[in-house]
Amino acid sequence: MAKIINERMTAQIEGDFVVFLIGLKVNVWWKIHKWLPLLKTMPAMLKELDALPAQETGFLGYTSGGAVLSVQYWRSFAHLEAYAKSQEHAHFPVWRAFNKRMKHSRGDVGIWHETYLVRAGEYENVYSGMPPHGLGRVADLVTAEGARSDARGRLKDNA
Repeated sequence: MAKIINERMTAQIEGDFVVFLIGLKVNVWWKIHKWLPLLKTMPAMLKELDALPAQETGFLGYTSGGAVLSVQYWRSFAHLEAYAKSQEHAHFPVWRAFNKRMKHSRGDVGIWHETYLVRAGEYENVYSGMPPHGLGRVADLVTAEGARSDARGRLKDNA
């Protein structure tokens, strides 16, 4: 278990970055053969990304929201897109197999993602009594005091 930080902290990251949320929603629970393969593939893809050199992939890290949600951090959209379309990595064959399996039953399992392009300084966060979490797992953590003690100050400090 990660060490709890007893101070109020804020994460700061150099430059622009991307937040990518991806999730799964099981709509028909008894069709295990439709959704179980997806539950197994996300951890495998994240393990692959963790093992690849970050300077090449642009993958900064992730926070898991359980088996059905992943919040990922990327250096750029170009990096995220390159991984998603690469036939040499895990995502593309999984995506192809999912589309084939779900062709006539899209309502059984829902998948979704949201991509946010974050400009330098146009974000804020705070963590209190937490282990490194979210952006704080992939960026530099600094104390949230002085000018960084409230949300407006943290935005101003990053701008």
